Amino acid sequence: MGKGKKPSVSSQVNSNGSVKKQGEQASGKKRKIFEIQQALNSDPVDIQTLRKAARTVGGLLTDDIRRKVWPKLLSINVYDLPAKPDKDIREGHKDFNQVLLDVRRSMRRFPKGMRDDQREVLQEQLIDIILCILKRNPPLHYYQGYHDIVVTFLLVVGERMSIAMVEMLSTHHLRDFMDPTMDSTKHILNYLMPILQDVDQDLHDFMCRAEVGTIFALSWLITWYGHVLTDFRHVLRLYDFFLASHPLMAIYFAAVIVLHRKREVMNCDCDMASIHQLLSQIPQDLPYENLICRAHELFTRFPPSLIAKRAAHQPQKSITMSSFGDFQMATLQQRPDAILQRQTREKIPSDVAAFEESVAPGTNQIVKMAVWAISATLGATALAVAQTALDWAPEFLLQLF
Repeated sequence: MGKGKKPSVSSQVNSNGSVKKQGEQASGKKRKIFEIQQALNSDPVDIQTLRKAARTVGGLLTDDIRRKVWPKLLSINVYDLPAKPDKDIREGHKDFNQVLLDVRRSMRRFPKGMRDDQREVLQEQLIDIILCILKRNPPLHYYQGYHDIVVTFLLVVGERMSIAMVEMLSTHHLRDFMDPTMDSTKHILNYLMPILQDVDQDLHDFMCRAEVGTIFALSWLITWYGHVLTDFRHVLRLYDFFLASHPLMAIYFAAVIVLHRKREVMNCDCDMASIHQLLSQIPQDLPYENLICRAHELFTRFPPSLIAKRAAHQPQKSITMSSFGDFQMATLQQRPDAILQRQTREKIPSDVAAFEESVAPGTNQIVKMAVWAISATLGATALAVAQTALDWAPEFLLQLF
């Protein structure tokens, strides 16, 4: 490349300084998509390949792929989904008022530019999904921030699929957060400082002297960062990673954020207020792929079993971790969707199936017309799909019946 000549628009500079052609990027994405499709069609489904795809650079790439892979990562049969919530789900529910307040405050979690009536329909669905899961699982207790996780799934996979997926998450990955007290959640937060100590003793000691604690990372952990990140793409990338990982991966990711900000932290006054204020404001321009790679590396080097004793101020039984081994084994025994579809007795309504077949990629006007045509019965949710994510339409619409 000549002196003063900038890289062409068809290339980009990697973190190591080399130039990577966009053609190579496109080729890598195509190869990844092919591997994902092969894994989904394998019998049993190749879960290890799907997990690797979700962890590695770019994650699952598109929402269409997420709708196929996320259920497999959680061992969900997409042809045997829970029914939509009953109309009387809100009557007498002890958590209704708190859920209502939290959901009404969640406006920023919806796509910019979405019409108010469309967002309000989704917010009503969000309330019903949460109450439905709690009603189906009496041992689970609602916590503020839970709605930030549920809305992420609602926006990607629709109402019925969200019930199935978040219910599975709530009884496994999120189970400790849903205890009647915060004891289990505090226990998970206690893993943060030992991880920092193993990686960077100076940073660990500085934070200990400041007595900053770990409460700054609470909202990160219990919402899987959905509450603190403003760019939905970054939230989805992290959800790919966490769904494919151990339940404690979110706390390892918290550790790598703190390590990434070491210079800022150690330039602060060594007191609780200064450091807490700094760390509680998470940067929006984090190098997510690098941090994801590092979090996975730290988890491999310092697995929970090695730091559990230092994390436990008192013996604490974790339902999440005690059930994770069985959960992982169950995901390895799944059949591909083609077989599940043949096995199920339920059939997709013929008019919806015909609609799905008629819509080819890129035919946005057809999607818009079809969505508008059925909006009288499906309401503003369908319109939201058309306006904010046309590529969701065929599969998302199936979830509305």
